[in-house]
Amino acid sequence: MASQRLPTYFLSHGGGPWPWIKDLRPGAYDQLEQSLHHVRAELGELPRAVLMVSGHWEADRFLLSSAARPPMVYDYSGFPEHTYRIRYDAPGDPALAETVRAMLDRGGVPTGLDPQRGYDHGTFSLMHTLYPEAQLPVVQLALKADFVPAEHLRVGELLAPLRDQGVLIIGSGFSYHDVRGIMSGRGKLASATFDAWLEETLIHSAPEDRTKRLIDWSSAPAARAAHPREDHLIPLMVAAGAAGRDAGARVYHEEAFMGAITASSYRFGDLVVAAAAHELEGAN
Repeated sequence: MASQRLPTYFLSHGGGPWPWIKDLRPGAYDQLEQSLHHVRAELGELPRAVLMVSGHWEADRFLLSSAARPPMVYDYSGFPEHTYRIRYDAPGDPALAETVRAMLDRGGVPTGLDPQRGYDHGTFSLMHTLYPEAQLPVVQLALKADFVPAEHLRVGELLAPLRDQGVLIIGSGFSYHDVRGIMSGRGKLASATFDAWLEETLIHSAPEDRTKRLIDWSSAPAARAAHPREDHLIPLMVAAGAAGRDAGARVYHEEAFMGAITASSYRFGDLVVAAAAHELEGAN
């Protein structure tokens, strides 16, 4: 179990059940897959659990999945038949779900438990690549369907103490999410433009400016061209809120995802393995 404060992540999760259909687009997901392997290496010892904020679950309040054995949610269409039989059998964590619910409740945030919710592809595509052994408990946190950035940043702030308890907070979405733009290649300029704004906001801005910029994200260059609907961006707000004043770093970047799209993922906070090495140096 991790003994240092864990970083938080905003990870671009690719398209559909991509780990099971890589043969259909050879090489298309290589950089994304490699970046997720690097993320696992960055974390060193295993976290004790994962809190996943997926862009594929929306509710009228911040619900938590609370099943001990979550089912699967095949929330896509038009893929090969075998992708509707995928299993990712990591356990849930009802106790953690209740802990998170209580933390949000104390902060005045409407919340609740959903014992029926299963793993959607925003969760299982990432987790299968990060931890194919499926040994880590996973709890999903729903987005609030009105997508108010400040509310999601606030939720992240309330949940930041989990980072000291071995819980890895991941926002699962995509830095660019216009399916038509991806499939047609017309998203090349918009994705690159918005990605440059993300880099400036998440890496080069002071924490207080980062928060202001994220709250006003829709005023960014190419914002609505990159995110006609912000379901895949809002998970970033929770990860950034939980980051506090920790600096951001880019952990994945390519400029030709699906041939034309600029895509990125980010970490907030120190690498666990780097922190461990620093402590060892100090002890010597």
